[in-house]
Amino acid sequence: MAPGTKKRRNRRDEGAPTKKQVPKTLESKRIFDTDQLMDEDTLAQMDATDEFASFFVDGETPKILITTTRRAHIPTHQFAEELSDFFPNAEYRKRPSHVLVSEVVKGAVERSYTHMLIVNESEKVPNTLSIVKLPEGPTAVFQLTSIKLGKQIHNHGRSTSHTPELILNNFVTKLGHRVGRFFVSLFPHVPEFTGRQAVTFHNQRDFIFVRRHRYIFENGERARMQEIGPQFTLKLHKIYKAACHLQKADVEYEWKPHAINSKKFAI
Repeated sequence: MAPGTKKRRNRRDEGAPTKKQVPKTLESKRIFDTDQLMDEDTLAQMDATDEFASFFVDGETPKILITTTRRAHIPTHQFAEELSDFFPNAEYRKRPSHVLVSEVVKGAVERSYTHMLIVNESEKVPNTLSIVKLPEGPTAVFQLTSIKLGKQIHNHGRSTSHTPELILNNFVTKLGHRVGRFFVSLFPHVPEFTGRQAVTFHNQRDFIFVRRHRYIFENGERARMQEIGPQFTLKLHKIYKAACHLQKADVEYEWKPHAINSKKFAI
């Protein structure tokens, strides 16, 4: 028997309290940047005047245009099509090869869209998702990985037209709060619980895992969750202060690998 094991057993026999071992994970060892943490009053003041305030204060309903890069391939079109079902009040339009992004933005503003989502690709598969707040920004650019369409998920469920419940996990820093405002502004603020659908944005080590489920009630007391899809993972790369079509838009945030380590994260 190992000496340490015998010593712990003797302490238990003598009635002495034993110290509970807490597993060490990257999350539990996380180092917070004090500049990225703010009190609730400061956050409330910022929220009341930021670019998304109209959705929270005035109850504006989002209207989303989804498009792709020029000459996009089939996987990119398929993913963009599923995003139009994922987000309420969203419409997917294929982008003609001769149309510039500035022209798409102009047309979207004229048609009273509040947001535009652009799916870009690399090597014929989607690799970037940009979320543009219209008409003047900001714009968030995310790396896009681990995509699974609904039909690729085993035993997937079917969506309904109901507005889902929105769940955000672990967006704890100032930047995380900012990113969360991007996501929340994409959904109407009155979820229709009768639809039993939930969309989750879960941040872990600056990777944002996105899932959509529906609740299935098998009897009066128990319920299980069935994934609808699509599922994908986002990693924030940049936030521009303006809309993406402005070439000289100031950069609000840019991901820098050397600034992040195994214990310190941005979001």
